[in-house]
Amino acid sequence: MLNQFVTPDLQPAAPEIFLLIMSCVILFADLVVGQVQRWMMSALTIITLVGAAVLTYVTMDGQVVLTFSNMFVDDLLSDFLKLVLYVAVIAVVIYSRSYLVARNLEKAEFYLLVLFSTLGMMVMISAAHFLTLYLGLELLSLSLYALVAIDRDSARSTEAAMKYFVLGALASGLLLYGMSMVYGATGTLEIGAVAQAIYHGDANKTILVFGLVFLVAGIAFKLGAVPFHMWVPDVYHGAPTAITLFIASAPKLAAFAMTLRLLVYGLFELADQWQLMLMMLAVLSIALGNLAAIAQTNLKRMLAYSGISHMGFMLLAMMSGVVGGQADPFGTLNAYSSALYYSVAYVLMSLGSFGMILLLSRAGHEAEMIEDFKGLNKRNPWFAAVMMVLMFSMAGIPFFIGFFAKFSVLLAAVKAGYVGIAVFAVMMSLVGAFYYLRVVKIMYFDAPVDTAPIEAPLDMRVLLSLNGLAVAVFGLFPDSIMMLCTTTLVRSL
Repeated sequence: MLNQFVTPDLQPAAPEIFLLIMSCVILFADLVVGQVQRWMMSALTIITLVGAAVLTYVTMDGQVVLTFSNMFVDDLLSDFLKLVLYVAVIAVVIYSRSYLVARNLEKAEFYLLVLFSTLGMMVMISAAHFLTLYLGLELLSLSLYALVAIDRDSARSTEAAMKYFVLGALASGLLLYGMSMVYGATGTLEIGAVAQAIYHGDANKTILVFGLVFLVAGIAFKLGAVPFHMWVPDVYHGAPTAITLFIASAPKLAAFAMTLRLLVYGLFELADQWQLMLMMLAVLSIALGNLAAIAQTNLKRMLAYSGISHMGFMLLAMMSGVVGGQADPFGTLNAYSSALYYSVAYVLMSLGSFGMILLLSRAGHEAEMIEDFKGLNKRNPWFAAVMMVLMFSMAGIPFFIGFFAKFSVLLAAVKAGYVGIAVFAVMMSLVGAFYYLRVVKIMYFDAPVDTAPIEAPLDMRVLLSLNGLAVAVFGLFPDSIMMLCTTTLVRSL
């Protein structure tokens, strides 16, 4: 007897449907206005993201709703991450526009690929099924490959896109192979059903552990964790800075959601297995990221290695949720909320840091070398102060959001009994402070190489100022975001 088709509830997926429809509208608008009204593309993109944010907020009731045959979930975690995602992508669009215009790269393709990437991230965030997760991941990945190569006249960008594509395809294959092994062991692709099968002992443990290894490898690549970090510095350096800004910020939220959905929602009973893997990834990422960043003279490569170390801290929080194979409700919640808090803080700091590079870049000049920031205080004291706040925050210096993000992660690690790893992470953070403070030193104590006035659109200058102030203010009042992250997980786990 054939199963009767059940019409899915479309309301939980309303933001995704709206974004997809508006992407088609933007594509049609580009055919109509062409090169004449190029500003309309960015305006429509921002309107689309604001509309998706309104729909997400309106449908946010704190209930866990499954639809599309239990393949798509709408809960408080997905709503929160999507709202942060919209803010991040709107910031990317505003920061990038003057840079793209100066290089004749402001095309409808950029905005469409950014929106399709955002759609992929939204699907990943709401995935309750391996297939949904993989579809979202591939939509995100393929869009990013194209974005990296958007400057077709640049050999460096083309090379970076090719490296990213080849290594990304390998990582996707690892992830897919891991999913197939988990399916073979449990007989289901639903993340919740996988958890139930393992809990009731209905899964083949040997095949499951092999599948887990491949899944963790795929997750590590998407996060850019050591030893799957090879693509990060080359792609950050080779891509146009506007694309680097996008890759370094918003996708981290989707990667965090993927990590949480797979390991905590689906494979929590195997925590004693994946904890050891995350421990190795975290320690290696924190060590290599901070040590390699010291030798960099290119600010984009420095921030790439810095990002690797930051993802190590996020994984340190993820591995601290279970102690001795047992889940303490308070400790587990504290660890995962710290990981969520760290992801949001890193996205905020990353947006500001790459936004500053875009601010100093102009037609014919890429301000991506550390020496390009020499004497910035003499050229513009306000933006020198904004960059100083961002560097202090990334270094974990009190009292900025980066300090409390690291502090909450270290506290979770100590409570879980990983005192030695926490001490190691603190020592590596002290090493990392060197290359952040070097940027501050050359801004305030070196003579400027370039005395040209800093010209940027008003919206970019205002947003960059707000970004820097947010890093400072949320550092002074960290409890509000931390409570929001905790409440989000309480209502979603």
